[in-house]
Amino acid sequence: MKKRIGNMFLLTAVTLLLITGCSTVKKANNAEKGAVIGTVGGAVIGGVIGNNVGKGNTVLGAIIGGVVGGVAGTIIGNAMDKQAEKIKNEIPGAEVQRVGEGIIVTFNEKNPDGSQMGVYFDFDKSEITSNSARALDKLVQIFNEYPETNILIEGHTDDEGTENYNLALSERRAWAVGNYLKRENIAASRLTINWYGEGQPKVENTSDANRAENRRVEFAITANEKMKAEAKNAASGE
Repeated sequence: MKKRIGNMFLLTAVTLLLITGCSTVKKANNAEKGAVIGTVGGAVIGGVIGNNVGKGNTVLGAIIGGVVGGVAGTIIGNAMDKQAEKIKNEIPGAEVQRVGEGIIVTFNEKNPDGSQMGVYFDFDKSEITSNSARALDKLVQIFNEYPETNILIEGHTDDEGTENYNLALSERRAWAVGNYLKRENIAASRLTINWYGEGQPKVENTSDANRAENRRVEFAITANEKMKAEAKNAASGE
């Protein structure tokens, strides 16, 4: 546990350094920060990701590890800004973070509210509830508006129960979400489905509120190869 916390601290410190390390970047928007990460910090961040992110925050690794950088990264970041804003506005139960050239969307149970749309599961269940379906239907609409993106889906649990059981539960939940998107005509080629059980807690499992935060489904939205190629062509004036 201490090693994991140390790894994540190192990753966070390096990422913040790259985002805030000069006066120009301090004034930059999210898209511009994505370009700086790609051009200035690719080698450093790549090394940190290779050694640490795979053990502690794979959604973040999926985004930062695939940056294009430069002007092309700025173009991708602008598109991601628009998509992130739409998710925030249309799905109030979503926690949306813009990181570099991608988006992290998290649904957890920290403060579940029946009036909010969110992707929540009943205790010890993996079936998509009507409330979750409403949120996923909104996501499907947005994903269809931005077809040139890839979508990583991850399932996570708290530490109650055995490690093997939690791993299997997170697998069932991640696949339930992925299969729902596929039934709604999101191409399977856009989707990657992973599960980690209790292995990647966002916070320490020291309270009911913390455990609710760790019981979550996360999405990482990144540019696909077509979007990257178009951004590079636009950046070069072709």
